[in-house]
Amino acid sequence: MKKLDWFILKKFLSTFFFAIVLFTIIAIVIDLSEKTDNFVKSGLSFMGIVSGYYYGFIPYIMALLFPLFVFISVIFFTSKMANNTEIIPILASGVSYNRWLRPYIIGGTFLAFILWVSNQTLIPHANKIRSDFEARYVDRDNSYEQLTANTNTSIYFKVDSFTYAGIISYDTMYKRGSTFFMQHIAENKVTINTRAENIYWDTVSKKWVLENVLVRTFHPLNETVTILPRKIENFAFKPQDLTRDKFTKDKLTSKELARFIKLQEERGSEGINDLKVELYRRDATCITVFLLTIIGAIVAGRKIRGGSGSHLAMGFITAAAFIITDRFSTIFATKGNLPPFIAAWIPNAIFFFVALYLHKKAPK
Repeated sequence: MKKLDWFILKKFLSTFFFAIVLFTIIAIVIDLSEKTDNFVKSGLSFMGIVSGYYYGFIPYIMALLFPLFVFISVIFFTSKMANNTEIIPILASGVSYNRWLRPYIIGGTFLAFILWVSNQTLIPHANKIRSDFEARYVDRDNSYEQLTANTNTSIYFKVDSFTYAGIISYDTMYKRGSTFFMQHIAENKVTINTRAENIYWDTVSKKWVLENVLVRTFHPLNETVTILPRKIENFAFKPQDLTRDKFTKDKLTSKELARFIKLQEERGSEGINDLKVELYRRDATCITVFLLTIIGAIVAGRKIRGGSGSHLAMGFITAAAFIITDRFSTIFATKGNLPPFIAAWIPNAIFFFVALYLHKKAPK
């Protein structure tokens, strides 16, 4: 890398981190003013609120606005370079246009990689902290009551290709159900029928424990009955697989989300497209960061009448168009028949051609 690369890259990263940190502080102040009553009612200390909520809120808000602030940062500092007549001498000295874009490509790739790594594990963990707090103290009458206070929830699901199960009155908070039944089917006939008065998750052994178990094994001419006071089972499903939570897709890591989607498909559950769009978007958003970096550099790299104001206006219009495209594709996937993978990548595909067109028309 040459001095030119370090010069542009330093401006790029410093502008971006300054902008996103500044806006995050503003977002915290606004959020604090809205949730002051909830914080007081929770009875938590200052550090309890910080560790129990803002440790999750800060990464969440940063990830939410990450692509937008990459775009705005690129437009802002590149526009200043253009207005100060710094870009024209660079190109006039023999540096090609693509060579001038190299530090933007490096910076965009670096930030896209940071976002991708964060989307896999860090952001889901942060969303779990934030959503658990909101469910317990902010949205108590809805999410928290549904998750913890409602013990009349019945769950029916498919364990594997030949086994079906159900849990009556399952409590997601304590990971316990009052009645459990499971049927193994072979050749369209029930071969094993298992029932238990209680089922709960053992946090030490990481297995399910059945209490007062009755196992009926059916043979062609008779049956065998086995009664056990306690039985430990290593089922394929985990407590999080039984959770009915509107934040589920946000709290699971990418690996856990992929496993959860596969499990829901085996059960024949509805609303899986929403989960798939979230999974695919975690990768697509990283490419979005790269594309918006290139588009921002091309748009703001030309000195025009109106200066930075015109560049920022064009940037906001482009960002708004991207968000609208993203929202429409998501709706068509979750409410219609558009494949989730296509829905997640449609905005990137469109703006890829926008970037090519702008690059072709840019004065070099």
